[in-house]
Amino acid sequence: MNKLNWLIVLLLAVLVSCTGTEKTYPQTDIGVATAFIRDVLDNNLAEAERYILIDESNSQHFDLIKQQYKKKHKPELDQYKNAEILINEVSNVTDSISIINYSNSYKREAKNKVKVVRINGKWLIDLKYTFSGNL
Repeated sequence: MNKLNWLIVLLLAVLVSCTGTEKTYPQTDIGVATAFIRDVLDNNLAEAERYILIDESNSQHFDLIKQQYKKKHKPELDQYKNAEILINEVSNVTDSISIINYSNSYKREAKNKVKVVRINGKWLIDLKYTFSGNL
């Protein structure tokens, strides 16, 4: 093989290996909740945003989360990144609504809740419940 053919084969191999890095979307309420929480703990808010139920209120709540994370210093962000997710309780309100009560190993005493709703077969995070507590 000449150098051009080797270069083409190498380029194709690189392209094929890069396509497998995309995260798959979780298929369960707990899967979506833990993926969202993990992305927030990791300060990977662009990834976390893909799990949010899109509406004006949720966008405002998520903007507030982003503002809070911008104020955190690197040592604290590192602690969150290294924290484990602790699922305290899962409440299946209906077959399309679950409330996940969780904390993390860094701030174990802080109990949080996130509402996960299934819309058109896809589980999404509804932050309105997290901020208001109303279903």
